[in-house]
Amino acid sequence: MTETNDTKKIISDLFHQHADLLYNYAITRINDSQQAEDLVQETFISALKNYENFKGESKASTWLIAILKNKIIDIYRKKVREFKQESLDTLAFTDNYFDEKGHWKKGSYPGPWKSDAIDEQDRDEFYKILQKCLSRLKEIQRIAFVMKHLDDAETEEICKELEITASNYWVLIHRAKLQLRDCLEKNWINV
Repeated sequence: MTETNDTKKIISDLFHQHADLLYNYAITRINDSQQAEDLVQETFISALKNYENFKGESKASTWLIAILKNKIIDIYRKKVREFKQESLDTLAFTDNYFDEKGHWKKGSYPGPWKSDAIDEQDRDEFYKILQKCLSRLKEIQRIAFVMKHLDDAETEEICKELEITASNYWVLIHRAKLQLRDCLEKNWINV
């Protein structure tokens, strides 16, 4: 396709309207600011190249997020392929919580959080701490958790995209939740 000046102007306008939205979407899923910026840039390049296929049946932001989401899935697949060299069995973390029979260790069972709902003024600080806690997860745990709880993907879709079994998926999610809970308790709830 030859990009017309009109198409370039439209994409430029879309960039000014939606770049922050796309960056925020990408950074919460990739956790690397440079890579998130690159993904946003690649999204707009793809949008420019494929603008003639955009029929306007959805909002432009929905269309752009769909492009970005596909680019993020490609990165997830690449990271998972790299990560598969390390066995999922080496992701041991639950020893801190469970005994050799798989029962909760005394004092490790999670209790109710003392904190009430997050105040509006604390919301930004909470999300910064959540991002920090997410970044401490093993990459494959973080990807599975983000796909499940931020993207609302179904288990079957996640297993297919990451090329893992349902058993591996549930282990990853369980361990991610334990680690996130531990991190949030240490850095937010009980502070």
